[in-house]
Amino acid sequence: MPSSPSDSTESLAPVVLKLGGSVVTEKESPETLDEDALDAAVSAVADAGVENLVVVHGGGSFGHPNAEKHGVSSAAGTRDARGIYEIHDAMRRLNDAVVGRLQDAGVPALPVHPLSAGARDDDAALSLPLDSTATMLGEGFVPVLHGDVIAHAGEGATVVSGDELVTRLARGLSADRVGLCSTVPGVYDENEEVVPEITAFSDVADALGGSDATDVTGGMAAKVRALLELGAPAHVFGPDSLSDFLAGEDAGTVIRG
Repeated sequence: MPSSPSDSTESLAPVVLKLGGSVVTEKESPETLDEDALDAAVSAVADAGVENLVVVHGGGSFGHPNAEKHGVSSAAGTRDARGIYEIHDAMRRLNDAVVGRLQDAGVPALPVHPLSAGARDDDAALSLPLDSTATMLGEGFVPVLHGDVIAHAGEGATVVSGDELVTRLARGLSADRVGLCSTVPGVYDENEEVVPEITAFSDVADALGGSDATDVTGGMAAKVRALLELGAPAHVFGPDSLSDFLAGEDAGTVIRG
């Protein structure tokens, strides 16, 4: 009897990697790639050759300014179809760039656009079927998802962040490990030293603040809260530690909920 996607994901035990928007774009310059950082991240992924890898990337200077322009966040929505498309189109173009460079480096990457697959109900709960993502993994592809806008009952459309997608993917695909590559080497304490391990939000509550650049999805505090809810160990690290993470080593701050 053929296995369903949900059956197959247990054996896949994928690795979920998020490339932060601040890594792949010049976050202070609207709709501008960080060419060197993106190329370095792509090279690390290609060199590692990790099987069963899922990539998520943030919005950076493509998604966040457009979402802010239209007053859209994970909580505040819009019914302006042109505005929704403008936000999505910016993210689609960024996704095209990431997928294209991965393919050029020999990584069998394919895009997955949350706007076409996901939704929120009137309680804001996210629904994102993972059948296509699981099947891509099973066929040897690397699905590449991205922060996006999605239909939201009662709100029109709202933002789904890359961090929220990471949480959904990690749970729904029974991920073995989760990594968030940002521009900082880990989660800082009050003395701006990297915290090696977090097991409760209270470990770093006093030290966490918001993002300096425009970010409609929450910053580091939101990341830590989401990662504490996972069943898999999560790592927050800088680009210099990406290869270590992909090699299965500890990198940056390890978050164990």
